[in-house]
Amino acid sequence: MLVDLPCKPLGKLEKLEKKALPAGRPRDWYIAHNRRLKAMRLAIALLDSGVYLPNQAHNRTIRSTAERVGIHPPSDITCHMVRALMRYSR
Repeated sequence: MLVDLPCKPLGKLEKLEKKALPAGRPRDWYIAHNRRLKAMRLAIALLDSGVYLPNQAHNRTIRSTAERVGIHPPSDITCHMVRALMRYSR
């Protein structure tokens, strides 16, 4: 029987181990994959900062959050994905 144990929070000096992406995929796949990861990180940061509704997450709000947490400014497409994640996570 497998038991799903809760994750322990990472300390300041602990980092997640990065894994290489699978080779041989089209370039568009890697771009979409990285865009989804960035959108998830931004959606989490927005939720942590008190922005809970997609209509509160304007492009300038998302971009200022990205700057605050040290992520490169997202494109309009990524901002749209952030709002979509917030919309469907409810």
